[in-house]
Amino acid sequence: MDEVLSDPAAASGGVPRLPDAGYARSRHAVWLGAAALFTDSRGQVLLIKPTYHADRRWLLPGGGGGQGEGPQEACQREVREELHLDREPGALLAVCWIGPARPAIPVEGASAFPGETRYVFDGGVLTDQDIDAIRLPKGELSEYAFFDSATAASLMLPTDARVMLAALRARLGHTGTAYLAEGHYHGRPPALERHGVHTRPRPIRPWHPGRVPADLPIPHAWGWLFVPDGRVVVVVDPDERLAMLPGGRVEPTDTSPEATLTREAHEEAALRIGAPTRLGWLYDETGATYGGIGPCARLRLAAPVTEIGPATVDPATGRTFARLLASPEQAAALLGWGDLGFQQAAHAAHAAAQHWGIPTPAPSPITELPQTGGPV
Repeated sequence: MDEVLSDPAAASGGVPRLPDAGYARSRHAVWLGAAALFTDSRGQVLLIKPTYHADRRWLLPGGGGGQGEGPQEACQREVREELHLDREPGALLAVCWIGPARPAIPVEGASAFPGETRYVFDGGVLTDQDIDAIRLPKGELSEYAFFDSATAASLMLPTDARVMLAALRARLGHTGTAYLAEGHYHGRPPALERHGVHTRPRPIRPWHPGRVPADLPIPHAWGWLFVPDGRVVVVVDPDERLAMLPGGRVEPTDTSPEATLTREAHEEAALRIGAPTRLGWLYDETGATYGGIGPCARLRLAAPVTEIGPATVDPATGRTFARLLASPEQAAALLGWGDLGFQQAAHAAHAAAQHWGIPTPAPSPITELPQTGGPV
């Protein structure tokens, strides 16, 4: 046992101090890992497939930090070595502590696993030019690919998947750095994490602002519903865990698509809205979703929220949807509509400002409407 140095604190009944060498040996020595979360323009997550793990599971680009190397330095170096991209890491999205009680990581010649702190930084959105520039190191990585978040998680080890999802949701939700212990969120999770929201690119047809041609039927209407601070309501189906705009099929009893949106906003999200305004439409060549009705228009509208009621069961699905508030830009990212979705979001925000004087907000933490409802 190390001797205790004579010390005024010890003489006066304070905590004795170890010699420098003993103190150094008492400090926690752990491994450091750093990775980057990259997405493409449609919100899909970039994963790499290593050749050196027996399970051949997919990973985020990254790896272990070297002696004296900081997390950001390790992340930038690993991305350069694995992808041939030299990019400075962005915001720190997630940190995860993996304790030494976990099964030892099979590294030849390594001593017992001491535990690891993993960092995930925001790598940003890769352009087509960036993706074309990717070059993998021979013998270390066999391939790379972009996946929607649910598919990506299914291809990873459980802890890796939870860290990746926490990082992605922190980026989308603007909720700051997520901290996980053994892959589990520490503290009260933010709304996207709490409801397990996934992102999935969905095909979107060209966006046509303006009036629907008279010869096209309108079988479906969705709405960008604005609260006074400029955020919009998105709903999350608890089964699919995907964000959607409130809206639905135009029923025979609906007098207009505007009436459809008013009804659906109340049934899905317990919202009362003011008079909707039409934003534009998407051309559907076949109308296959609506029984093969032929060419039709999928209508998009905007409306102000005037009243928020308690969350209720949607009569069409028998499920209670989560109701989230996000900026139009954040909503577009969650919806997975790519560049055309961002164009539609900008058009909706402009209409809200023009018609109701509603400001266009900067991205801020995504929050949930209270289950009990409340004032707008």
